[in-house]
Amino acid sequence: MDDHIADLTGIAVIATVAVSLGFVLMRLKQPPVVGYILTGVVLGPTGAGLVTSSGAITLLAELGVIMLLFLIGMELSIRVFTGVAAVSAMVAAGQVVVALMVSAAFGFLLGWPLQQMVALGFIVAISSTAVAVQMLEDVGELRTAMGRTTIGVLIAQDIAVVPMMVVIDSFGGHGSPWWVAAKLVAAAVLIVAFVRFLGTRPGKLRLPFSNTIAGRVDLVALASLAFCFAAATVTSLAGLSAAFGAFLAGLVIAGSTLRAEAIAATHPIQSVLIVVFFLSIGLLIDLHFIVANLATVVLFVLAVLAIKSAVNVALLKTIGQTWKVAFPAGLMMAQIGEFSFVLAAASFANGAVDADAYRLAIAVIAISLLVSPVWMVSVRRFLRVAEDGIHDFRGALSEVYAGEIEEFERGRRAVGRVVVFTARQSRALWIVIQRRRARGRARRHGAAAGPRPPDEAGRAGDE
Repeated sequence: MDDHIADLTGIAVIATVAVSLGFVLMRLKQPPVVGYILTGVVLGPTGAGLVTSSGAITLLAELGVIMLLFLIGMELSIRVFTGVAAVSAMVAAGQVVVALMVSAAFGFLLGWPLQQMVALGFIVAISSTAVAVQMLEDVGELRTAMGRTTIGVLIAQDIAVVPMMVVIDSFGGHGSPWWVAAKLVAAAVLIVAFVRFLGTRPGKLRLPFSNTIAGRVDLVALASLAFCFAAATVTSLAGLSAAFGAFLAGLVIAGSTLRAEAIAATHPIQSVLIVVFFLSIGLLIDLHFIVANLATVVLFVLAVLAIKSAVNVALLKTIGQTWKVAFPAGLMMAQIGEFSFVLAAASFANGAVDADAYRLAIAVIAISLLVSPVWMVSVRRFLRVAEDGIHDFRGALSEVYAGEIEEFERGRRAVGRVVVFTARQSRALWIVIQRRRARGRARRHGAAAGPRPPDEAGRAGDE
């Protein structure tokens, strides 16, 4: 019974901290997901230690990735993707090539083996669908031209995970590399054909029992989740990631007659799962490793964000996108994605990366996700400031973060008022206590002296 109470207390603490930090980040005009990641860092094994079970953390991360990718796939439009498929495939291919080249450059300088260069290149190439979709919703661009382009590239990246898993799996010696490659590339081709089928067929799919469960919110939600985990199990048994199967299940529902009902029925779950996913990212961050290798981690995070931003914008401009579309879309894809956790785990399991490289990869992935919204907002603001002709760096900083500085000033003034009020009340209470103590000492002194004798009292009266 006590263990259950302790578990409930821990859940209450986690939820309270997540809500509090999410609210603080919103007040600072930053996405609340940053607060959820910070919650995981603060309460994780290397923080306060409230959550210490590595098995529970891994399960939480996997569940969050599976469910979030399912919900994201369910909300995407296959027909929109097929309209930008060719452009998206070219951009995604360019991202992978550049990531491999940059990883090779770092690898030659740092003496990495070839397998580690390839694995880390794959890990860095993938961007986060979950974070990008969240940022697109925050800025109201999810269904605009920029949003469609960004989502198209992200879906192409998610499909590219399949051949990446081919190469990484071959590093572990699981059968002939050529046979494994042929099998998984064939699977990738089938997946692409499946997506094209959903996007070009007339009408929508009618799933089994859709008429029976239509209108029943509980059954629609349960059937959707069952379909999600069934697809995740199938792709996992086939040697692919469970999250990829969940994403495909979401795409199937997105092309079916149940799409609107399924989204409405599972939407309440989505809010909780957003917290779960980003909380699990924070739990995976090893603060001890980051502190011990701070310079390396910071260098890699900055390099990833800067290089990916520049490459994304350049690729989008190359294929004919306008600056208005290419710049924000490139920034939104600057971080490393949730599928990269899967690629990193597979690389470590197959011996492609050692323990230190794995921890470095996890730290860089998590921190890039953590700072991605701040990175995008900051770069866009700096661009606007530069266009206004402000060239002084201190003036630019003041202009860029004027909103945050105002919030900090308001908070400082509020804290100052509380401190002054508390000090005054404390001083008044201290004076009251001191006066009461003085009166008490006077009464005790009078009691100790005792009453005067009657004759002395009489003489005093005669006098």
